[in-house]
Amino acid sequence: MNIENLEAFVYVIHFNSFNKAADALFLSQPSITARIQSLERELDVKLFDREGRHFSLTDKGKQFLPYAQQVLQTYKKGKQQLKQMNAAPHELRIGCTVSVANYMIPELVPLFKQKYPDLQLKLVTASSESILEKLLNKEVDVGLVRNITHPHVDSVRFYEDPIRLFVYQGHPFVSQDRIALEDIGSEPIVFFECGALDWMKIHRLFDTLDRPPNIELQLDNLETAKKLVLKEMGISFLPELCVRKEVKEGLLWPVDIPSLAGITLRTNLVSLKGEGSVLGKMVLELSREIDWKRTV
Repeated sequence: MNIENLEAFVYVIHFNSFNKAADALFLSQPSITARIQSLERELDVKLFDREGRHFSLTDKGKQFLPYAQQVLQTYKKGKQQLKQMNAAPHELRIGCTVSVANYMIPELVPLFKQKYPDLQLKLVTASSESILEKLLNKEVDVGLVRNITHPHVDSVRFYEDPIRLFVYQGHPFVSQDRIALEDIGSEPIVFFECGALDWMKIHRLFDTLDRPPNIELQLDNLETAKKLVLKEMGISFLPELCVRKEVKEGLLWPVDIPSLAGITLRTNLVSLKGEGSVLGKMVLELSREIDWKRTV
């Protein structure tokens, strides 16, 4: 079925005029009439009753109208989607947390520039709440934040980073085969706190202990927490991604604690509903090309 014939039919009904439909489609009135007649032949039904310049929909025409409107709307949406996907964006504004900026963005940017050499990237670093606000105000196109939700935002999982206990080189835990959560009671802890639910799970585990842990320092910066552990100021629960380099060099050691298994720091990709889907998919597709477990 010719989509142009459907379009002529829907436009005539919308404007209640053959002439106005012709003007809207940049056609002559006879061309509109010819398209309607062609559609009637295709359907083998009469769509209009005509009396001079006046016309009205037949019962068959009334029955067919909603289907014609739906087909035309679906066609236009599909055409627009393809157009958006084929058009490379000129600028991408990414809002993200400090940890994402430090450990994920350096892996993403080279891929962006390789695939989209003319793409201008703008990075805004702030808290998850601030990035959400900037997204709603259309100051950024997509956000990489902790797991947050909002009715006007699409949120999908981007990366889950296991949280483990890390100790410095030479710490007694390095030579022990099995460590329980109770064993850390006497150890000074450098505690990174980002306010996410993931860290609340660790707090809840602490609450189950007979003796509360010795939290000597509480920080909101991963790099500072990591460097203090390297200075042997304490041990710390940290996401794996931020310590890959130090573990590879033997400066920090991961310690497995069974009760911590499954606790992760989740990063979500957020975009405005119906507006950021194409850009969001582009970021997700590029991220799948990265082996996060091997990045240092």
